[in-house]
Amino acid sequence: MRHGSRWAAALTLALAAAVCGATPGAAAADVTDFKGKTISMVIGSEPGGGSDASGRLMAPLLEKYLPGKPQIVVRNMPGAHGITALNYVAQQTKPDGLTVIAASSAQANPITLKKDNGQYDPIKLRYIGGLGRGGSVVLVNTDSEKRLFDRSQPPLFFGVLDGTRSSEQVAVWGIEYLGWNAKWVVGYRGTSAVTLALERGEVDMNTTGNIFLIKRLVESGKFRILTQSGSLDGDTFVARPEFGGAPVLANLMRGKLTDPIAKQAFDYWEAINGLDKWLALAPDTPDDIVATYRAAFDKAVADPDFATMGKRISDDLAPMSHQSVEYLVAKMSGTTEEAEDFIKNLQRKQGLRVE
Repeated sequence: MRHGSRWAAALTLALAAAVCGATPGAAAADVTDFKGKTISMVIGSEPGGGSDASGRLMAPLLEKYLPGKPQIVVRNMPGAHGITALNYVAQQTKPDGLTVIAASSAQANPITLKKDNGQYDPIKLRYIGGLGRGGSVVLVNTDSEKRLFDRSQPPLFFGVLDGTRSSEQVAVWGIEYLGWNAKWVVGYRGTSAVTLALERGEVDMNTTGNIFLIKRLVESGKFRILTQSGSLDGDTFVARPEFGGAPVLANLMRGKLTDPIAKQAFDYWEAINGLDKWLALAPDTPDDIVATYRAAFDKAVADPDFATMGKRISDDLAPMSHQSVEYLVAKMSGTTEEAEDFIKNLQRKQGLRVE
């Protein structure tokens, strides 16, 4: 599927959901006017990162489509994995639509909130929309794959940065529950380094969401897609057709998670892996202001400039509706320390060093 078609499809779903889920206050959205106003966009990271790039992508587009064409000033406020910025927005700004937060999955993560003294409830934020990459895949060397389920053979090497990143943790579940005969190889500096190792045959497997990289490696005939995390459709992760119908990990895991804590841990991983970047307003922001932002967001991600500028961040950047963001945040919200410990214990069991 072409990028334009995917963005158009995502936008159509977002618009339909917005209409179906409109609140009484949303009817007044068209009369909310920001003419002559200055809006602060608070980003909880240093300039140059993924959250910063996503926020700066959306700022001029929101300026264009918010009524009155206000000026949006970006303010970086790094600290505590972005928690400092969210604490500020939730506690020290008025819910008047003049402050918007550009954030990442970590800032909605209940485990991160507890560790870094989060003073807000992610459920109560007023979500505008999100930006994602449509999921990731596991690539495997086709020559090595014959050993993947044969533990009498040498294990396949799974190349990662450190094994703790959400996309990398797919191997935790594959090794423990799907019977992968695989071993972690950590220490690579970035995606390009892991990819080079894969192409050189230093490792047999890795994970990525870069669609052009995936296409190039698969077309070489030396690699195939073993599984994919999928993209969110309503409340279900579904296969992306660009990935050749490769099975979704959640489907492969079905029926294998009988322990409630294991199920909670997998749900947590699935949600945080799918959430990525998002925009929100402070708790208690009135419905009409929220509806105005959501309408502007829908127009912004349909703008051709979104596709053009979005390629500077990712070759496969795609919008997420506010309903999808809310669903993923809610799915994470009940995560307990037991679930976190469950994942860490699996990582330690597989030889990873985690705190």
